[in-house]
Formats: sequence, structure tokens, C-alpha cells
Amino acid sequence: MCTAIAKRFTDSYFGRTLDYDHVYPFQPVMTPRRFRHCFRHMDSPAVSYAILGMGMPSDGVPLFFDGVNEKGVFAAGLLFENNAVYRKPLAGMDNIPSFAVIPWLLSHCGCLQEVRTALTRINIVDTAFREDLPPSPLHWFISDGEHSLVVESLADGIQIHDNPAGVLTNNPPFPLQMFHLTQYMGLSPYPAENRFADGMAFSPYSRGMGALGLPGDGTSPSRFVRAAFVGHNTLSGTSEEENVGQIFHIMTSVEQQKGCVRLENGGMSHTQYISCTNGSRGIYYYTTYHNRRITAVDMWAEDMDSENMILFPLGECEDILYQNRG
Repeated sequence: MCTAIAKRFTDSYFGRTLDYDHVYPFQPVMTPRRFRHCFRHMDSPAVSYAILGMGMPSDGVPLFFDGVNEKGVFAAGLLFENNAVYRKPLAGMDNIPSFAVIPWLLSHCGCLQEVRTALTRINIVDTAFREDLPPSPLHWFISDGEHSLVVESLADGIQIHDNPAGVLTNNPPFPLQMFHLTQYMGLSPYPAENRFADGMAFSPYSRGMGALGLPGDGTSPSRFVRAAFVGHNTLSGTSEEENVGQIFHIMTSVEQQKGCVRLENGGMSHTQYISCTNGSRGIYYYTTYHNRRITAVDMWAEDMDSENMILFPLGECEDILYQNRG
């Protein structure tokens, strides 16, 4: 279970949580322009856009959970159980395995219009990365900071939705999430007004009552509403540090703590990492469940024209600043 958002301050920012019970060996990954991606049914171009994000490197291939390219286009894959349907390769189509959708789009597309064009040719196929890594049921959040899309491969074909909320979680399909959002259009960040009935006087007993009814549980529809409300009402700061901090504040409003979302198999879904990406500057910030200090990776500090995948060690241990110890 995951949440992704897009937010425009002075720059384009993207946030996401990865919430799951199984802990993946993820780490920050960068593929420079001359890295040859594995698309299985399609050739990789000799030169493409550089990509930076969080992934699980395996057999020399970066299995991206999310990423941004050097042009500022962001993509994230989110769990979409019981709804995602992948197909067999079709002649005349760009046949892309589900595990390669993110690098396919980000390596080829420099703007959201190019993403739309690429999606008209794409057939998302059920090719497994390995026998022990079958296709994950996903849908995808794609944004350039100004506009966002949702891509869902369903039983009746690939659906592409404009996303004015700038938010995606998991089930149900995106149009139902947007319909569900209308139930909360009366929420406000301002003090509550008495609209109950003429002649009845009420006095607010707490600050924040304008948003009374904002759901706080861990389900994907509730996280969709909460992320949309917090994201659209959060104000920008005057510096990169303030804006990055605001994105992390938005994302922590939907994070899951160990023990609060328990599964039938005994597992516990929890937020394994939170990321904030500045798409305008190519900087990827993240925290993990066990390390709340923000770590940053700057793609422009690396050799953009290299042929080799670049891996960055994951900061996993809690980094506490003691102010009164030598």
C-alpha cells in the first residue's frame, strides 16, 4: 500500500511512500544516459535520459519503485491488487514488461505530452523479471509537476486518466477514488461555520473543526482523501529546505507505523521509505523507517554520460544528533 503526490512550489516536487509488509532490498539508483536498459521485447537506445530514483538492483537491472529523469518527469508504481491485468506481446506494439514501465517512459520521454504519445503505443506484458520475481500488480503515477496522469492496465485495456488531484494510492481504480473524494468537498482548513440550521447557535470547541471528518485510517481511499486535502492546503516555504520539509510533512500524514496495519498472514504493512524528489533540480531526498534524517542524492553531481548503473548505500540506521555529548 503506497501513496504518491505531485506538488508545485517554486520547483516541481514529488513525494511517495512505500508501504508493504515484505521488506525489499531497495536503495537509491541512478542510470546515466548511456546505460542500456533491459526491456526484454524492445531494444534499449544507445543514449537516453538519465534517471534517479529508488529501486532494487538485480542482475544488473534497476527495478525502479519510482524515479525522475533529467527533464523533470517523475513516475512511481503503486500496488494495484486484483485490478491490474497484463497481456501477451502483440505485433506492432511497444511490448513493455510491467517491471520496465518506469524506465521505459522516463528514458524516452522529456515531457508529459511525450508520455501521452508513448502510452498510445504501449502494451504492458506479463513477462516476469525472474521466476522468483513474478509481475507485481501495479498502476502508475506520472507527473511533470504541472500536470499528472494515472495509467491503469485493466481487463478492458490500458486506461489513461488526467489527475487533477495530483495524488494516487492503491485500490479502487482511479475514477472511483476521484468520485469518493467528492464526499469530502465540504472540508476546509478554515474555522468551521454553522450551517446546521437557522436559529441554532453553536460555538466551536477546537481549532481544526473545518476539517472534521477527514479520514485517518490506513485504507487507500482514506489515504487518497487525506493526501489530497493536506497536499492542496500546504503552503510553500522560501527555501529548498522548507519546501522539502513540507513534502515530508505531507507524506508523514499518510505513513503507516508498524503494528497498526496487520495482515492475515501475520505480516505488518508499514512505511519502509518516504521520498521527496525535486524534479526541477534532479535531487532525490528520502528517509527510511529506521532513519528519520533526510538523505539526498543529486543526479547532476554524477557522470551523466556514463554507461554504468550508479548505486548509493541506503541510510538505514537512526541518525540522532546529541547536542550535549562530546
